[in-house]
Amino acid sequence: MNHSVALGAPTVGQEELDAVREVFDSGWLSGAGPSCLAFEKEFAAVAGVDNVLSTSNCGSALHLAQLALGVRPGDEVIVGDYTFPATGHSVMWAGAKPVFVDVRPDIWSIDPEQIEAAITPRTVGIIAVDPFGQPADYDEINAIARKHGLWVIEDAACATGATYKGRNVGSLADMTAYSFHGRKGITSGEGGALASARAELIDHARKLHTYGIAPAITREGAADLPIPSFDELGYNYRMSDVQAAIMRVQVRRLPDLLLARQRAADGYLAQLGDLEQITLPTALDDRTHPWQSYVITVAPELDRGAVAMALRAAGVGCNFGTYASHLQPLYGDQAALPVSAEIFSRHIAIPMHANLTEADVAYVSETLRSIVSDSAVRR
Repeated sequence: MNHSVALGAPTVGQEELDAVREVFDSGWLSGAGPSCLAFEKEFAAVAGVDNVLSTSNCGSALHLAQLALGVRPGDEVIVGDYTFPATGHSVMWAGAKPVFVDVRPDIWSIDPEQIEAAITPRTVGIIAVDPFGQPADYDEINAIARKHGLWVIEDAACATGATYKGRNVGSLADMTAYSFHGRKGITSGEGGALASARAELIDHARKLHTYGIAPAITREGAADLPIPSFDELGYNYRMSDVQAAIMRVQVRRLPDLLLARQRAADGYLAQLGDLEQITLPTALDDRTHPWQSYVITVAPELDRGAVAMALRAAGVGCNFGTYASHLQPLYGDQAALPVSAEIFSRHIAIPMHANLTEADVAYVSETLRSIVSDSAVRR
């Protein structure tokens, strides 16, 4: 094997190490400390809103968002189907039922034309997912929500730095949840954030993310000995200050990382755009795609598993795209959603990260072209 290209890779280095050392020297390593507060202020510029809460991951951010918006057991929440099950799980954590809705066949986000048919008297909100980073149709989704008195949460796990019609992801819904997992555009290994234009929602989420009381830093320097009182069930959903220090550097890197991913996506388009056996992802002109993942659709006559195994054998990292959530047994009886089910069976994620070189993109493209033209991967 003369070349190996990882599916995903973080871009971290000495700046992140220096930031972590500063936290070590400060003595405050635990969650919701000075570094977290500084990160939240800096990330607000990315989100396009004033109110940000750092969290342990995107799933906890989604859970907190629903609790802050008043979700109760027995409620129903409409969810875009093509997503990692953390989205549906978060609804169940809040005691509600996820009701999955099919997705657009081109950009794989929730199909606005199918939302209203899923609304019942128990529906309280909509969670729209931005598959692999490209924002969903928020003008249409918000119009439906307003018509029916529903809230909207944006699952922007993959969408940090994206825009929709000139507006930042973070300012498109009532609340927006982000992920900083190791394969995301910016990362501290794990971690997440919750953003909103509504300060009262983030204030409530902040209380709930520290067991139901104000974080300890709010009591620093008090003249007496304040004893918090627990009057609401909360959770430990805090980001550590070590992670926040890393994230502060990653936020500064974000513009360059987005450019590097766009160059890789442009390279794939130039070198694979004419290949009949695969369909490349669609990037719409009215929104910017941060390319958290680059997901291709293999032709029906190809054996998706055989293509993936051949790529891996050639040193090219790959995986399936994400999940058709309605097919997962945890969620019980759900409506048949043919678009999501079809793309779930035909998607392959190929290498996408900011460290890809032109030689990497060329090798992946040449390897993929050779494999899909081989009769051995046909059904």
